[in-house]
Amino acid sequence: MTVFAYLRVSTDQQDVTNQRHGIYEYANAHQLVPLKFVEDTVSGQIRWRDRTLGQLLSETAQRGDVVVFAEISRMARSTLQVLEILEHCAGVGITVHVAKQKMVLDSSMQSRITATVLGLAAEIEREFISLRTTEALAKRKAEGKPLGRPKGHRATRVKLDDHADEIRRYLDKGISKRAIAKLVDCAPSTLYDWLDRRNLRQRSARAS
Repeated sequence: MTVFAYLRVSTDQQDVTNQRHGIYEYANAHQLVPLKFVEDTVSGQIRWRDRTLGQLLSETAQRGDVVVFAEISRMARSTLQVLEILEHCAGVGITVHVAKQKMVLDSSMQSRITATVLGLAAEIEREFISLRTTEALAKRKAEGKPLGRPKGHRATRVKLDDHADEIRRYLDKGISKRAIAKLVDCAPSTLYDWLDRRNLRQRSARAS
């Protein structure tokens, strides 16, 4: 039996120390040693099969192996994807442990109910964050305050900079720019503008 510890961060700058520490404590308490760490630097909005996690669960881990996550939100950003992961793992005989919630998730109905509730709670929290942002912008508009950056000002660093290496790899592979925009979860126009600002061009002759 191999015990894999999966760490996911959205950007290279994010610190994985807390995730690693939490997994170590849980693994030691449950005698899940030695650990083989797998680190994934990617947004949770990318489907799990298209991340390092997909390779881990579909190719690397074998029946009887264990995969430990620091918390449920490190698995995926939606209830559907969490359930897809659990269904896949149950089908191939991989047991999932979640350190923060101290849970063992397998093919049982109780595990599915627990995963659904936790995933739904995460989705609700994101909806609340989005609602609070919308309300804050509406309040600024009602008060006559400017929204966003001053006209003519361009930020020195933007959201897509966090996906720079990922976007370059997609460009090198000849993936269309519209497809890349979907992969990094942004509008095509946003990606086109970012590519122009960074003076990046597709190396393949494939049309975008």
